[in-house]
Amino acid sequence: MAKGRLIRVRGQVQGVGFRPFVWQLAQRMALRGWVLNDAEGVLIAVAGGDLGAFEAALVAEAPALARVVTVEGAEWEPEESTGFEIRASGPAGAETGVTPDAATCPDCAEEIRSPGRRQGYAFANCTNCGPRFSILKALPYDRAQTTMAGFTLCPECAGEYADPGDRRFHAQPIACPACGPRLWFEGAGGAQEGDAIALAAEALRAGKVLAIKGLGGFHLCVDATNAAAIDLLRTRKHRPGKPLALMAGLEVLMRHAQVTEAEEQRLRDPAAPIVLLRKGGAALPDTLAPGQAQLGWMLPYTPLHHLLCDALDRPLVMTSGNLSGQPQVIGNAEAREKLAGFVDGFLMHDRDIARRLDDSVERADPPMVLRRARGRVPGTLPLPKGLPDAQVVAYGGQMKSAICLVKGGRALLGHHLGELDEALTWEAFQQADRDYAALFDHAPQAVAVDLHPDLRATRHGRARAEAEGLRLIEVQHHHAHMAAALGEAGWSPETPGDRAVGVILDGLGLGPDGSIWGGEVLLGDYRAVRRVAALRPAPLIGGDRAQAEPWRNALVRLDPAGMGDLAGLLFPLAPLALARQVAGSGVNAPLSSSVGRLFDAVAACLGICPMGQSYEGEAAMRLEALADLADQPIGAAGYAMSIEGAEIDPAPMIRALAKDLSQGIAHGTIAARFHAGLAEGFATAARAAADQAGTQVIALSGGCFQNARLLREMTLRLDGYQLCLPREVPANDGGLAFGQALVALAQLESR
Repeated sequence: MAKGRLIRVRGQVQGVGFRPFVWQLAQRMALRGWVLNDAEGVLIAVAGGDLGAFEAALVAEAPALARVVTVEGAEWEPEESTGFEIRASGPAGAETGVTPDAATCPDCAEEIRSPGRRQGYAFANCTNCGPRFSILKALPYDRAQTTMAGFTLCPECAGEYADPGDRRFHAQPIACPACGPRLWFEGAGGAQEGDAIALAAEALRAGKVLAIKGLGGFHLCVDATNAAAIDLLRTRKHRPGKPLALMAGLEVLMRHAQVTEAEEQRLRDPAAPIVLLRKGGAALPDTLAPGQAQLGWMLPYTPLHHLLCDALDRPLVMTSGNLSGQPQVIGNAEAREKLAGFVDGFLMHDRDIARRLDDSVERADPPMVLRRARGRVPGTLPLPKGLPDAQVVAYGGQMKSAICLVKGGRALLGHHLGELDEALTWEAFQQADRDYAALFDHAPQAVAVDLHPDLRATRHGRARAEAEGLRLIEVQHHHAHMAAALGEAGWSPETPGDRAVGVILDGLGLGPDGSIWGGEVLLGDYRAVRRVAALRPAPLIGGDRAQAEPWRNALVRLDPAGMGDLAGLLFPLAPLALARQVAGSGVNAPLSSSVGRLFDAVAACLGICPMGQSYEGEAAMRLEALADLADQPIGAAGYAMSIEGAEIDPAPMIRALAKDLSQGIAHGTIAARFHAGLAEGFATAARAAADQAGTQVIALSGGCFQNARLLREMTLRLDGYQLCLPREVPANDGGLAFGQALVALAQLESR
């Protein structure tokens, strides 16, 4: 008898329809054997035909939500059987991974629009789509361990669930109107009689503000074509200028945005992220994103969203349903308590949300994840070769907080949590710490934290290390950014002496010398780095207030450039004399090399929110948008910076900028020249460092590289070098924990 094959498939292969896919593949190829889930993934025993073609098809034809990491095969002595069966699963294990939530698949989208028992049903799903991580309460992933546990399957759904030939085979959230969650509309007087979708659509057409329960939390929703409704939402939410996310079907979306093939592909991804798209076609109210050239769009990603968008045939604002500074609301009672003061109605349902997940935010060109959240987590990332096989937990930073766990050569970089100073975000951080430890069956040997001792995440990590006797590894902020970019690119030193260069441009991070870093050129590897160049430091007048009031940063760049008189003209209402006194004293004015604050300085000189920003990064984002309006191609000359030794001095740039201002040069041109000059200055320093060290590897990271124009300017000037760029791991502090974990692994190895 011919030998068979015992095949082990590892990766994201449970809860994605992999077993019925294998069963159907075996039927097609007339093979015999069996398939089952176990603690390590999927195990297949197969015999009777072209087993090489079968093994290849396991990867080439895998279900849309599957992520096959490895396929391992060995000889197997075939059993006496004539068919192929799906066997009962073995014990669950963390090695198999949990599938992220996935947008409604085409089959389910068609089903809710077609005659049948699920027509118009807001909770249709199958193995190819629907809620996963947002409803999971504990492992193993089955219905009893999700928020669907209280919905008993009707006979029709039970039949679909048990049929390996059905696309709902073992789809844990399976439901229909007879047995699943229900939807209703609440107004001021409570639940209203009638079709919930129709009632919500009527309210939105009338300019009302609604709270809509989604997958990972509530959204606040208004008609995106109605400027008065948008203004009402902004007034009630106290959100004067921050861009608002939009949702629409692709046909409606394309009426208002320029969409490339790459952008459409990202919009259609099962993760259904918010994708930044250039404005185009029919104009929408400017108040959606004041001062921006792009809008953030997402496609409907649940049946509820599809039905609502169908009913309105217009774009909708879908912004996070929360009180200012607090995390997204997820519970019905919580929504009534916290959101009732600024919404006119609720579109509610009775399927609980197990954990809050914000919408992911991404860009297609250059490709980049800006906020890693719903649809991307808890997916894992491969680690670069050469690092030890150890378990580490890393706790990230204070802003854009996220947690990372490393085990078995892979990293689980958790979802965006937010600002840890907020009490409810801190609770979410602690829940995520518990959640991910359980999902990953994690027992760390070391805890990695930011070097800054006063960050809440650092204090948490230190306390855990002390309590459990774990090694504590403190990682400098910008070293972590560099390691994250190197690690995502898979860079691994080929010899012990191999080093890489890192250009790290961001807001603020404590340096090992006690100063505030933010514009650095580093040289080193995962284990250690040293600073070889940096932006000339300037004082942060008033400490944290310098981040909120851009004029302060402009003043400390104008004065050293000999342009102090211009400050009086640009900022007549600012207390310049007092600010200069504080800067000179050094009290509450720490020195910082932050490029983020340099962006604020230039923006203020151009009149962009000089006296105060209404949200983090507003000045820099508006400066980028202004530059993109200029008729200056990427790669054109910019304002020069001087490099003397290890210091990159922006004073010549500031003088040239002031001259252009005095001559009436268009602000967009000035903004573009600033971007080009900044890129040229740091690219020059990076090239020099790389050439002197004999390396071709240069990593770019830090929050400033969320700026697509800056990233393009920099990559063009570093052509010919091996660039490690942020793609799936955010360049901002949302990727910090991933870098911390890699540094910790390297330092464990060198101990």
